[in-house]
Amino acid sequence: MTSRQFPATRMRRMRRDDFSRRMMRENTLTPADLIWPVFVLDGEGQREAVPSMPDVERLSLDLLIEEAREARDLGIPVLALFPVVEPSLKSELAEESYSAGGLIQRSVRELKRAVPELGIMTDVALDPYTSHGQDGILDADGYVLNDRTVETLLKQALSHAEAGADIIAPSDMMDGRIGTIRQVLEKERLHNTRIMAYSAKYASSYYGPFRDAVGSASNLGRADKATYQMDSANGDEALHEVALDLAEGADMVMVKPGMPYLDVVRRVKDEFRVPTFAYQVSGEYAMHMAAFDNGWLDVDAVMLESLMCFKRAGADGVLTYFAKRAARLLAGGSDET
Repeated sequence: MTSRQFPATRMRRMRRDDFSRRMMRENTLTPADLIWPVFVLDGEGQREAVPSMPDVERLSLDLLIEEAREARDLGIPVLALFPVVEPSLKSELAEESYSAGGLIQRSVRELKRAVPELGIMTDVALDPYTSHGQDGILDADGYVLNDRTVETLLKQALSHAEAGADIIAPSDMMDGRIGTIRQVLEKERLHNTRIMAYSAKYASSYYGPFRDAVGSASNLGRADKATYQMDSANGDEALHEVALDLAEGADMVMVKPGMPYLDVVRRVKDEFRVPTFAYQVSGEYAMHMAAFDNGWLDVDAVMLESLMCFKRAGADGVLTYFAKRAARLLAGGSDET
């Protein structure tokens, strides 16, 4: 870097006015950078608050379709669907996960019919469907069986793609699942079904409110997911995981959680130069909301700053529960919910 010295160089000179600050701004945030995670439940006219995630609700499909239309109108390109599965439908082998008449499969079909312009992304993982809350099939000792789990994930992914999902997003962290899913999608001529791999998903303590929202927290109990999700101490391992998923056919990769792992986002983007996303997870959202509700932080300014940080770190987009509120602000409209 060329040596630049004061007073010939005054860094504050370009910060003097709004116009010059905007001229040299390195990153921008638009509604197109946002993916909105939503929780869908069975029934009609159903709306349930998630206590640990203020302003987030579980919605029945009829109400979700209304929200989806608004998201489209705000310029949000993608909804990420997560199911709230009835306890009676949960089982050790998660058979409901790949039912053609299942909640997610029905939701995809109806959303694509009602709002065809909106991208629909589905979560490929078994934890909402298992009676034990783990992301896979267990052996007699409670260990998650990798290859056996992949067999079920494949059925789940195929059922989502056949229902019309634009993007399937395996979040389970089983080895080899991306390659297996891609091969079958190709065989079934579902060539344009995109895969966003949760490639660097950490065994994080930030997921608690999400597990409350989908109803898997009580099933999981005091167990953890450390045998398949990544150790939070590791960075190099994330690059290995991303490389494997790309080689197996992933179109996009994700780092999860988000803000505590922005260093990983940066390393992934620098190393691979592929579409890279991050998830501002439920725990991050809950912490922000707690500070907002107590008046400790400015809601809109901090929300937008937090999202801009993802872009600066190299993320092409962010999954965030703030998506709709942020999109309104970015469009210059009201942020009222």
